[in-house]
Amino acid sequence: MNHISARFVGVEIYSDDLERAKDFYVETIGRRVSDQQPGHHVKFDGDAGFVCLERKGAESYPSSDRAVLFFEVTDLKAAIGAIGQDRLVHSEAHWAVLHDPEGHNVLLLQASLN
Repeated sequence: MNHISARFVGVEIYSDDLERAKDFYVETIGRRVSDQQPGHHVKFDGDAGFVCLERKGAESYPSSDRAVLFFEVTDLKAAIGAIGQDRLVHSEAHWAVLHDPEGHNVLLLQASLN
């Protein structure tokens, strides 16, 4: 089996009530909003990775309205080759999505060259 050495960068949680979820993470958990698009998503940065809340159905690929785990890879094309194109749910130039055995979305991001 080929290893792609994916690095965890964040998680996205689908929400029926984005404002209520945002209020919980701000007021109860004490997170600061780092980015938001009203009606679409709210993002909170963190030391170990980001947490993003997204309105259910806002994504551009099929999902089971579950969580999304984000991983960076140094070479997206090589990672797709190792995983198998047939296992992808959707892909774009700089990212690709596949489902884990429980139907959760796993999104692979092409790492930037910073």
